[in-house]
Amino acid sequence: MRFMAILKHGTSKNSNYNDVFSYLLYEHDEYTMKPILDKNGDMVRRRGYILDGINCNPFTYAEECRELNRQYRKNQKASETKAHHYIISFDPLDQSECGLTGEKAQELGIEFAKKNFPGHQTLVCTHMDGHNGSGNIHVHIVFNSLRKYDIEQPDYSERSCDSRAGYKHHPTLEYLDSMRASLMEICNREGLHQVELLTPSENKISEREYWVKKRGQAELDKTNKEVIEFGLTPAKTVFQTQKQFLRDAISVVSNSATSFEEFQKILFEKYSIQVTDKKYRYTYLHPERSKNITERALGTNYGKEYLMKLLEENSLKYKVEESLLEENTLDSSEDENDIQDIQIDYSFSPTIFGDSPPDYVEVFFLKSDLRLVVDLQSNVKAQQSRAYAQKVKLTNLKQMAQTIIYVQQNGYDTREALQSSYDEILAKRIEARQELREAEDKLKEVNEVIHYMGQYLSNKKVFGEMLSAKNKKKFREAHSPEIEVYETAVKFLKGRYTDGKIPSMKTLQQEKQSLTIRRDAKQNTYNYLRDYANELKTVCSNVDAILNPQQEKEVKKAKQQEIS
Repeated sequence: MRFMAILKHGTSKNSNYNDVFSYLLYEHDEYTMKPILDKNGDMVRRRGYILDGINCNPFTYAEECRELNRQYRKNQKASETKAHHYIISFDPLDQSECGLTGEKAQELGIEFAKKNFPGHQTLVCTHMDGHNGSGNIHVHIVFNSLRKYDIEQPDYSERSCDSRAGYKHHPTLEYLDSMRASLMEICNREGLHQVELLTPSENKISEREYWVKKRGQAELDKTNKEVIEFGLTPAKTVFQTQKQFLRDAISVVSNSATSFEEFQKILFEKYSIQVTDKKYRYTYLHPERSKNITERALGTNYGKEYLMKLLEENSLKYKVEESLLEENTLDSSEDENDIQDIQIDYSFSPTIFGDSPPDYVEVFFLKSDLRLVVDLQSNVKAQQSRAYAQKVKLTNLKQMAQTIIYVQQNGYDTREALQSSYDEILAKRIEARQELREAEDKLKEVNEVIHYMGQYLSNKKVFGEMLSAKNKKKFREAHSPEIEVYETAVKFLKGRYTDGKIPSMKTLQQEKQSLTIRRDAKQNTYNYLRDYANELKTVCSNVDAILNPQQEKEVKKAKQQEIS
């Protein structure tokens, strides 16, 4: 794996600041991130590292961070980010070709930290033992999220408080770009290998995804070894992350799709991937996830701007090929199939349902732009404007022609057959709506259980402390909100699971994910049948207007008389 002097960022919500100190000084397993122990059960010191502190003593870093947090009463909640962790990974060739040493890397790391994280209690630690066997030097910069000293207002900051003590590190996009530019400037000045960090990656592989793939491949290789020992052939030899699955599927579909609708439809039908078109970006839902993955996490080749251009190019190419094909296969006489052969007096109506309808097998419904025929007699605007009435007549003519084509292409030989098809789809739509409501209700129930389970787990410790307290009444008064929430959650869970077998949070989350996928599938089915039924309803109305327009007028006139 090549690093080329790149900058990586991570956060920690761990209130034990000693853990990161331990990681910097002692060897850890690269897969599990657990400390490596010797035969005596003691942690093993790293063979090559340099450690310095900025605005703190590195060996009392944890105590100083906790003292600052208490002073400003921040970083007290479990949900708060306690520390930030930046890593500068230099290219392995920087050592052999550019003369980079651990001491020089540490000097550059301190320079970078002082410039970009001033006012924070910071640890700067350079590791010379490589990363994943690559042999590269890399610098860890870890600091308390809470700023200790006031600093000058930086150009990239969005808020005035970003320069004051007692406020937290706020890494905006402009801030990150400034840090990347700073790293590039240092590397170019020192003559180190460097890539353009400010240009978005076409295929973005994050540090986290890299390790997911690494661990997944190791587990797959272990499983395949057992399969081979049994004399069988492994079904898969290369592990694929969820993000890479999305990248591969998007690349295949985008090479042939000519519109977003087609792109969206093929991805769902072939790969079960749902695409959501936001205002400025696309998001993708992997079939095994409940949370969408943004285009930014995949790379620029999977973003809205890039894909829209690609789809437009595919559409233009398809139209050119289609035009050339028509020129080679159609006679000029066939190109003169004009709508003027159809008369406005409906004299063509008896031939709509012929004796020999074309063979037809319904494969998939594609929504058309078919619209209702407008009744000129009841349209007030048409009665007032002759020009508008003429326009409506031409539009009606077009809609009637499209209705005839629709009827013939779909093989409806009688009006009764058309009505039967509409009634069937309408019944299926009602059934699909009922199934959708059931799926939504089940998902709602599971979300409610997850809500109470979360309250139960988050306050269980407090309730246990009350049971062991000497003065339970005093303890309850001091922690009344937490205990009341806990008891309400217990009451709900016991009432719902009378057998006492309450599922785990992991099981509930899996059930929620499954129900979400089911709900979305039911929603798609309902939308499909709704559009289908609406289109058939339009066709039925247009056919009635074509077959017997005078009768339709008389019926409407009779209804108006009844009302009056």
